[in-house]
Amino acid sequence: MSMQSSAPVLGTENQSPFQVESRREILALLRGLRENNQMISMMINGGSEVFITTILDVDDINNLITIDSAPNQPANQRIMEAPRVFFEGLLDRISIQFASSSLQRTEHDGRPALQFAIPSGVIRLQRREYYRINTPLSNPIKCIVPIEVEAQLEYAKFSLVDISCGGIAILDDRKILDSTIGTLYDDCQIDLPGIGNIALKLQIRNSQDLILLNGKTNRRLGCQFIALSSGVLASIQRYIMRLERERNAKINGLR
Repeated sequence: MSMQSSAPVLGTENQSPFQVESRREILALLRGLRENNQMISMMINGGSEVFITTILDVDDINNLITIDSAPNQPANQRIMEAPRVFFEGLLDRISIQFASSSLQRTEHDGRPALQFAIPSGVIRLQRREYYRINTPLSNPIKCIVPIEVEAQLEYAKFSLVDISCGGIAILDDRKILDSTIGTLYDDCQIDLPGIGNIALKLQIRNSQDLILLNGKTNRRLGCQFIALSSGVLASIQRYIMRLERERNAKINGLR
C-alpha cells in the first residue's frame, strides 16, 4: 500500500488487537506524548474541524489529562459541546488515537487549557508498511516543488512534518498546491541533512486543514513517493535511521 493517511481512524475505539486497555500502558503512552512534546490533532464534527494541541499534564491521581486549548473561545465552545472529540498523535512511529465525550475548561500555569478524563482505551496502530518519523521542528527540512504561479515557474518550499520510506507529509501554509488526491508533482527535491539532495516525484494522497494554537491555519499534505529508485530509497532509510539515533540519544540523555 502507498503512504498511509495521516488522518485518524475515527470511531475505531474498539478495534482489537490495536485496542490498549491496560491502565499502566495507557498512562505510559500519554506521558510519552507529553514528554516528547508531540503535536496532537484534535478533531470534532467527524474530522471536519482539526485543531493542533499538545498534552500539558497527565494526572493519574485525579484521572485527568490537560491539553492546550483552541486559539479562540468560539472554537473551545464547539469542542466542549461536541458529542465526541477524537485525538491522534505519533509516538515512536506508532499512531496513538483516543477519544473523549466531555472536555471542560481549566487553567495550566496560569493560561487557559482544556481537561478531560483519562481514556479507558487507546488505539495503537503500528503501520508496518512504512514507519513514519517526525522531522525536526526547530530547523525544518524543506521540500522544493516546482509549480506555476501566475504563469511563471516558482520553486516553492514546504516544511516537512514527517518522512517514511513511502512518502512525506508537508505543510502548505499558503495553500498553493493542488490538494486533489492523485495530483502529481515532478522534479521535487529534498536536502536531507547528512545525506544530501535527493530528487523525487510526489503524488498527493491526503489533505488536512489544521487550526494552530495561534489561530492561524495551515494545510498538511500527505505525499506518496512515485517510482522511487533503490538508491534514493537507501538514502531515505539512512536518514530515518539517523533521526532515530539522534532522538533516542536525546531521550536517553534526559533520563
